[in-house]
Amino acid sequence: MNTKIEALLDTIREMEHEIELELQRRRAGLKADFEAQRVRFEQEVLAQHARFKMGLLKYMLSSDIKSLLSAPLIYAVFFPMVLLDLFVWVYQWVCFPMYGLARVRRAPYFVFDRVHLGYLNFVEKVNCAYCSYGNGLIAYAREVVGQTEQYWCPIKHARKVLHAHPYYMGFVDFGDAQAYRDELEPLRTQLARLKDKVAQMDKPAP
Repeated sequence: MNTKIEALLDTIREMEHEIELELQRRRAGLKADFEAQRVRFEQEVLAQHARFKMGLLKYMLSSDIKSLLSAPLIYAVFFPMVLLDLFVWVYQWVCFPMYGLARVRRAPYFVFDRVHLGYLNFVEKVNCAYCSYGNGLIAYAREVVGQTEQYWCPIKHARKVLHAHPYYMGFVDFGDAQAYRDELEPLRTQLARLKDKVAQMDKPAP
C-alpha cells in the first residue's frame, strides 16, 4: 500500500478512536452504566425517562397518516432481510474455510440496547429494534462482502466509491496490471492473518 495512504488511514483510525472516547464520556455524562450488555440508569434518569414516555394510544393518535400507511411496506422488508441474513451466514460458513479465512463474528454487529430506554413505548422499542437489526445486518454483510472482494478482486474503481468498506483503500490501483498480479496473494495472506486475530480473541481470559 502507498505509504502516504497508509499514514492517512492510521490518522483516520486515531480519529475514530478519539470519537469513541468522546462518546464514552457523553454516555458517562448521561449517567448510563453499561454492564453485561445491559444499560442500568441511575434512579433520577429513570424518573426523567418516565416523564417523557408517551402512551400507546396517544402515540398512535398523534402519528402522521403517512407513517401509518407506510408501516406495512417498511416491515415487509423484514422477510428479505432475514433471507439475506441466512444466505450471508451460510455463504461464509461454507466458503470462508475454503479460502482459509476466519468467519466474521455476527453478534457484534447487532446491538439492541435501546430497549432499555424508559422513555420509549412498546411500538417505539420495536421500531428501534427493527432499525438496529437492519443496520446491523447491512454492516455484517458489508464486512463479509468486503473480505470477499479483497480475496477475489482487490482493485480500486476508476470512479470514486462512496463509503467504501475498510479494506478498499488497500486495493491496487485501477489499471495497474502488474500490481494486481504482484499484490493479489499478499492481500489474500493479509486476510488470512485475521484468522489468527480471531483465534486470539476466542481464547478464554486467564
